[in-house]
Amino acid sequence: MLENLKERRSIRKYKPEQVSDAHLDAILEAGLYAASGMNTQNTIMVAVRDQQTRDQLSRMNAAVMGSTADPFYGAPCVVVVLVEPERYTAVEDGALVMGNLMQAAHDIGVGSCWIHRARQMFESEEGKALLRKWGLREDLLGVGNCILGYAEETPAPKPRREGRIVKV
Repeated sequence: MLENLKERRSIRKYKPEQVSDAHLDAILEAGLYAASGMNTQNTIMVAVRDQQTRDQLSRMNAAVMGSTADPFYGAPCVVVVLVEPERYTAVEDGALVMGNLMQAAHDIGVGSCWIHRARQMFESEEGKALLRKWGLREDLLGVGNCILGYAEETPAPKPRREGRIVKV
C-alpha cells in the first residue's frame, strides 16, 4: 500500500480509450469504502462516460476559470463527487472519497487527477439542472471531479518537501 501511495501521480495526458466497466466498477467500489464522519456515508459519486455530458462538465469547469481549454486534459471519464451540505464533515468525507478513487485507479493501472471547481459548477443553475436530471437533490455540494483514463504519459515523482513532520 505504501508503494502505491508513493507511486501515484496526477495524470494530465490521456489516451482516448474509455475506462472499462470492470475498472470503473472497482474504482467506484473503493469510493464506497472511504471513511466518513460517524459513518454517515453521505457522499454521492456520479460516473460520467457519456461524451456529451463529459464535454458539458468540462465546459462548465473551464467557465469557472474564465477559460475555454479542457480542464479534464482529455480524460474520457469523470467521477463527480457530491456531498449533502447539512453534514458537519461533508467536505472532508468527499475528500476521502476522492483519495480512495485516485489510489484505487492507480492500483489497477488507470490514471487520475483531482480537478477542482466542482463546488462552483454545481452552485450554478446549469449544475443544479444536471443534478435534477440525474435524480439528485439540487442543493448537493460539489467536492471534486476525479478524471479517469489510461495515461498517455506518467510524470516522474518530485522530491518530498522537508520539515512537514513534527514529532512531539
